[in-house]
Amino acid sequence: MSSGELLHIQPQELQFPFELRKQISCSLQLSNKTDNYVAFKVKTTNPKKYCVRPNTGVVMPRSTCDIIVTMQAQKEAPPDMQCKDKFLLQSVVAIPGATTKDITPEMFNKESGHEVEECKLRVVYVTPPRPPSPVREGSDEDSSPRASVSENGHSRALESAGASKGFNARGEHHDTSSEARALISKATEERNSVIEQNKRLQQELELLRSEAGRSRGGGIPFMYVIVVGIIGIILGFLLKRS
Repeated sequence: MSSGELLHIQPQELQFPFELRKQISCSLQLSNKTDNYVAFKVKTTNPKKYCVRPNTGVVMPRSTCDIIVTMQAQKEAPPDMQCKDKFLLQSVVAIPGATTKDITPEMFNKESGHEVEECKLRVVYVTPPRPPSPVREGSDEDSSPRASVSENGHSRALESAGASKGFNARGEHHDTSSEARALISKATEERNSVIEQNKRLQQELELLRSEAGRSRGGGIPFMYVIVVGIIGIILGFLLKRS
C-alpha cells in the first residue's frame, strides 16, 4: 500500500491478467484517513488504451473510493510481456462538502500554489490462471469417487439405459413365457379332447362288437326258421299240384 499524507492507494501497481483480444479490468482502492475532503484525478501515458472510471472524484473523510481501470482488447502481446504504460494519481485537499462537480483542472496545478500529492503506478501483465486439466481416460481418478459431475451424469445415463434395456428384456421374456404357457395349455386341452374321443370310439366299437356277437349267436335258429319256411312253401306248392 502506498501511504501518502492524503490518500492510501492499494495496490501499488495495476496488474492485468493479459489475454489477447480480451478486455481486462483491475481495481484500485483509495482510502482517506484524514478529516478533509480530498479530490483526486487519474492520468495515464496511454489514454486510448485504458478507460478509468471514475477518473476524477472526491473521497470524503474517513472513507474509501474504488476505481476500475479497464484495458481495451489487445491484438498483439508486448515483447517479454513487459508494459511501459504508467498511471499518475494526483490528490489535493478540497473544500468541505465538495463534490465531483466542484473539481477543476486548476486544483491540480502546482504552479498555482496548490499542494498536490502525486503517486505513480506502473502496469504489470500477469499470466492468467490456467483452467484445471481434464482427467485422462483410464486413469485411477476415473474410478475414484471424485469423478466430475459430467462423468457421473454420463454414468447414471448409461445405468439408466441399461436398466431400461433389462426391463424391456424382462418384459419381452414375460410376454414370451405367457404365449408359451397359452400354447401348452391349448395343446393339453386338444390332447385331452382326442383321448376322450378315442375312449368314446372304443366304447362304441365294443358295443358294436357285442351286438354283432349276439346277432351271430341267434343266427342259426333264424336260418332254421327260414329254411323250414321255404320247405313248407315248396311242400305246399307240391301238394296243390297233386
